[in-house]
Amino acid sequence: MPKSSKGEAQTSQCEPSLVLPSRVKGGGLLLVNTPASAGSAAIRLGIQRDWMILEVGFASDCDQGLRDEIKTLSGQQLLENDTDEVVDAVILWWRDGDGDLVDQLVDSQTYLTENGPIWLLTPKVGRDGHVEASDIQDAAPTAGLSVTSTIPIAKDWIATRIAPRHAGKPAKKK
Repeated sequence: MPKSSKGEAQTSQCEPSLVLPSRVKGGGLLLVNTPASAGSAAIRLGIQRDWMILEVGFASDCDQGLRDEIKTLSGQQLLENDTDEVVDAVILWWRDGDGDLVDQLVDSQTYLTENGPIWLLTPKVGRDGHVEASDIQDAAPTAGLSVTSTIPIAKDWIATRIAPRHAGKPAKKK
């Protein structure tokens, strides 16, 4: 540890940081220091530096803190669904009554890279707009996707990771 002119140990005044992989053109990885305050929720979603992320279904009830964490960690603004970009992930805010979930999942796939996840954010049980887990479990395979995990992500929201089925893996029969 560095010493001051008086021989005392100096402590760093720097904010703690995380070392996260960042995509580099040509397929390589570059390790990037990101402030630890970038948010554990965004980290739990697997968001990476320089990811382009499409946000669908944003409304005033969405968790602004989570949105800010995602933007900070990715270093990018969230894209709206009028974009022509191919994105690394989709953040889909969804409430009961928003329409046909299967259609929205299919539409969301058109923006995604081959293995990009869709994070379906739904209100927790007891909150207005709560979506039953069985509705999500039914919609994903119909859209050609698989539900891989569900985690609490914000005070009023849970996140369900939905991803492409692996090639050669047949869909479940009903």
